[in-house]
Amino acid sequence: MNKPSRKPDKRPGASDRRSGRDTRGGRETPQSLSPGAQARLRRIRAEYDPTDEDRPEGDRDSYPDVPGGVRLQKVLAQAGVASRRGSEELIAAGRVSVDGHVVRRFGARVDPETSVVRVDEQRVVTAADRKYYALNKPRGVVSTMSDPQGRTSLADYAAETGHRLFHVGRLDTDTEGLILLTNDGELANRLTHPRYAVPKTYLASVRGPISKSALQQLRSGVELEDGVAHADAVRVVSESGARALVELTLHEGRNHIVRRMFTTVGHPVRELARTRVGPVELRSLKSGVVRSLTAAEVSALYTAVGL
Repeated sequence: MNKPSRKPDKRPGASDRRSGRDTRGGRETPQSLSPGAQARLRRIRAEYDPTDEDRPEGDRDSYPDVPGGVRLQKVLAQAGVASRRGSEELIAAGRVSVDGHVVRRFGARVDPETSVVRVDEQRVVTAADRKYYALNKPRGVVSTMSDPQGRTSLADYAAETGHRLFHVGRLDTDTEGLILLTNDGELANRLTHPRYAVPKTYLASVRGPISKSALQQLRSGVELEDGVAHADAVRVVSESGARALVELTLHEGRNHIVRRMFTTVGHPVRELARTRVGPVELRSLKSGVVRSLTAAEVSALYTAVGL
């Protein structure tokens, strides 16, 4: 017995539904799109940022987006604060502010060149053209960006970075150790201005043994030809025979001040190295090597000078 033939379904879109397509209203389901089109759709959805008006009242913030700006989490990730996902977690936790406004929206738009971004109240440098380096200056290198006598200068090391930089402060030609290089003029000016009293730490090899009275004199004040100078902190690291290794911290930057202080108390300096500027330490950086400062170090420098 022959089965009755099935009448074709003439309802609109029936054949398309059987093939996985939905053409009602001129639309196609994601399943009907090519893999490339599906990937583009996912990307568009991922990048969609609802406006502040689209959000519930409790999720809004007072920060006004910068027209044409860059998404905040992208700027934080590029600045080395955290990954994109980690930056979103910081934003969601209310730990990020822009221009004084706490921002809780992932899609907030900022200007990396001009916006003041902070994480946990610490400044984050977001301008891509700002560069910060630490150099372990060798002895014999002059602390200038040129030298008429043709001696090796800081310019020779700055050139290795491929950027036009200037040095933050100076070191005597015979002194080695940490010196900062940057193109951030405002930060450099504050780091060297007496008003901000940024401490600097030195390691001095002097004639020993060094007495407790000499150490106390360094702390209480040494009379120099250009005024009294005193150490913020001083301690003996080691002593061996007629040589002592002394760590001294002070916030002044007068010419040859460390050498003059030790000479005045009767312990001339044989070798001298700067090991720290504010929050940035020399650590194991080899002589003559330049390294980039970390995002945390740059933020700490900004904090040290009130930026």
